Amino acid sequence: MLTVNYVGDRTLDVRTADQTEPRDGEVRIRVAYTGLCGTDLHILHGNMDARVERPLVFGHEMSGTIEALGAGVTGWSVGDKVTVMPLDWDGTCPACLAGNEHICQNLNFIGIDSPGSLQGLWNVPAETLLALPADIPLDHAALVEPVAVAVHDVRRSDLTAGQKAVVIGGGPIGTLIATVARHTGAEVVVIEIDAQRRAQAEELGFTTLDPSASDQVAWVEEWTAGTGADVVFEVSGAAAAVRGMTALAKVRGTIVVVAIHPTPREVDLQRVFWRELRLLGARVYQRADFETAIELLADGVIPTDRVITRIVPLAETADAFAELEAGRAMKILVDVQAGA
Repeated sequence: MLTVNYVGDRTLDVRTADQTEPRDGEVRIRVAYTGLCGTDLHILHGNMDARVERPLVFGHEMSGTIEALGAGVTGWSVGDKVTVMPLDWDGTCPACLAGNEHICQNLNFIGIDSPGSLQGLWNVPAETLLALPADIPLDHAALVEPVAVAVHDVRRSDLTAGQKAVVIGGGPIGTLIATVARHTGAEVVVIEIDAQRRAQAEELGFTTLDPSASDQVAWVEEWTAGTGADVVFEVSGAAAAVRGMTALAKVRGTIVVVAIHPTPREVDLQRVFWRELRLLGARVYQRADFETAIELLADGVIPTDRVITRIVPLAETADAFAELEAGRAMKILVDVQAGA
């Protein structure tokens, strides 16, 4: 089978590898599609070199079907359509014992800390599986994981119907957060510097703002009648956005930091103090977030055809990353079986 490996120095290598039998408690999945995301870009850029072993078969946004069951696996059948919540926790650390297994202090994020889904056949623990409805196409189902990210972020914020939310960053996750927030009943504005991404958000019915052309603080003040936004989601990963995010939130408003920041950022803590702001991190997700994400996809809430820019065969993964780096695509899926 073909696999995509990160080997260091911004380099990917497509290799052949032998399949292995699933161990006790594992299933073997025939991977259909894998989505490429910002975390994968961080891996490719070397930002996680201190963490990942190389060569690394990576990828964690996926869909597929079960091909084989390891010993002791029950409740699943060969041919079942599935996705994977790629979190493997130890169950013994203080975070796990406090009920926060998804941010285990010794978390194995599958696809980063261990091999991921950019391979034709993938063995994973059975407990990471979630069943997919029969009527969800497998390409659309590859969006379950990023939608679960958005669901978790909105749930973390305690956003409610009628509130006003600012999403800083109109990339794939920002667009999904805006979609979930709107589905919650909130009013949403997307702040995005890139004209193409603003246009995409506007096509989905969102109000957008170009921070390079408008005073975003004045705009939000006018939009909220001088109050400030109830919730601000920082999704861009830009230093300027982090510096400015606190000025957009109301008194006792909430800021949710979603983006991965590879280096420390300057934060206006005076504003956090002055307005008693609530600053939250939102790292991954929980199983309930995946279940909600599947429901949103099944119900047609997620604009899958707008989010998925194109689908490429596995051998063209490097070209797909170049397109993402250049900002020419929203979400690219890899058809893992094409050319396998």
